[in-house]
Amino acid sequence: MSVRRVYETTVIINAALEDQDIDAVISKISNYIENHGGELAETNKWGRRRLAYPINKKFNGYYVHLVFTTVPSVVPVLERFLILEDTVLRHLTLLLPDKLRDLRREKALAEGKVGEGTSVSSGLDEPRENTRRPQREYSKPAYKQITNEVETAESESKEQVSE
Repeated sequence: MSVRRVYETTVIINAALEDQDIDAVISKISNYIENHGGELAETNKWGRRRLAYPINKKFNGYYVHLVFTTVPSVVPVLERFLILEDTVLRHLTLLLPDKLRDLRREKALAEGKVGEGTSVSSGLDEPRENTRRPQREYSKPAYKQITNEVETAESESKEQVSE
């Protein structure tokens, strides 16, 4: 018997489906994993999000993140199932290393999310956090100093090229 490993799969489901249809697809994927000997550890519903680029002429997708343990021989079977499922736009299955699991556990402890083995959230009612990096704000003297340094560096490089 092979060693069981921890995997994570992120699935993008067609967001044009009704909520109960999306839940049916999620349960279908979960049941498929469990029927093939896997054990589901986490199911995170990230909710509807706009896609970075259109996939099959769809602009929105419903993101679901699954963490499960199984033998490595089940992963190709699961991938084939996800490819054949019409409502799944994209999927990605990765082996979850121990260091990353420990890091996520520490982060959850720091955020106060202790004891949540399976976190299921729709992401629809919760406000999304701003994921953009904050813009640096400079005071006027600092901004002038930086622009002067850039201008002198540019002029020096032009002088070196002309020589």
